Amino acid sequence: MTLIDAGPTGSLRVAPSILAADFGALASAVHEIDSETDWLHVDVMDGHFVPNVSIGPPVVQSLRPYSTKFFDCHLMMSEPGRYLEAFAKAGADGCTVHVEVGGTESLIRDARVLGLRVGLAANPDTPFERVAPFLGDIDLLLLMTVFPGFGGQSFMGEVMTKVSAARREVEEHALALDIEVDGGIDLATTPIAVRAGANVLVAGSAIFGRPHPLDAARALRDAAMASRV
Repeated sequence: MTLIDAGPTGSLRVAPSILAADFGALASAVHEIDSETDWLHVDVMDGHFVPNVSIGPPVVQSLRPYSTKFFDCHLMMSEPGRYLEAFAKAGADGCTVHVEVGGTESLIRDARVLGLRVGLAANPDTPFERVAPFLGDIDLLLLMTVFPGFGGQSFMGEVMTKVSAARREVEEHALALDIEVDGGIDLATTPIAVRAGANVLVAGSAIFGRPHPLDAARALRDAAMASRV
């Protein structure tokens, strides 16, 4: 198992969610946007932690030969620990688990043992204090800007207070931590998220749902870069 480097921590990254892509032509969809994206975001839903079911390790394994991007797997699962090894073997480079499922210390440790880049996610109504104790132990903090489970939801701007709090912690303590946002990210909300302190932008329908996904990804990146100046 050879993991792909995520790149420098803190760099601006566009991470399209393959959940919004055409699964009948997934490899082609991913290839089309390759030049304007940095990671691939893989949404995994178990039908229990969230009210929807998506994909698992077999899809990751099938897609891996067709992409050299960092596979950023978001495990929206009640028991993610049971599947970390399967995702690692399938070709995941990083796995993000939710603080709400508990056992966070063990999950971080298990992911580290597998050589995975470790992420921790929080739902919109989860206080920042729930994730704050773990910021020095993880590589990525994912602050959901919608309630997970379905694509195409509206961006929840109130989450930006948590994004800003996380960015302050990163800067005050010189943490090697990426701050990711996921949900309702488009040309209008990207500047809001970036100015608040996010550096990894997950976008699904704003890229794959557009007539020209490559142009959409480029426009999203341009909006993000302009907001960082």
